[in-house]
Amino acid sequence: MEIEVSGKVNVSKNRHQAEVSKQTGFPSAATHYMEASIDLNEELSIHKDATFYVRVKGDTWKGFSILDKDVLIIDRSLQPNFNDLALVVQDGGFKILRIPFDKAQEAFVLWGVITYIIHCVR
Repeated sequence: MEIEVSGKVNVSKNRHQAEVSKQTGFPSAATHYMEASIDLNEELSIHKDATFYVRVKGDTWKGFSILDKDVLIIDRSLQPNFNDLALVVQDGGFKILRIPFDKAQEAFVLWGVITYIIHCVR
């Protein structure tokens, strides 16, 4: 078998293109349900690969308006700014502290900056 011509395959330029549907008659009563749903990852995450969700148990951080069953959205890629809430590791456990930290604080490891607090209302 011999091949006489080889190379790129030419695509036909006269291809059928589907048209957008044209509605006729009465509009559907469910038309308003066709809106896109809200994606909380899209709305509340700045850096998706560095964002974590933590559910709080107990009222230990009530002073920071963080209550039992709240969800914290934490971004590990952000640098903390003055007065930010941050999740830190201190003495082998997690703690929430406000920046700037008290000068008398013991050593800690910054785990991430809290960007949102989602409160449970039930």
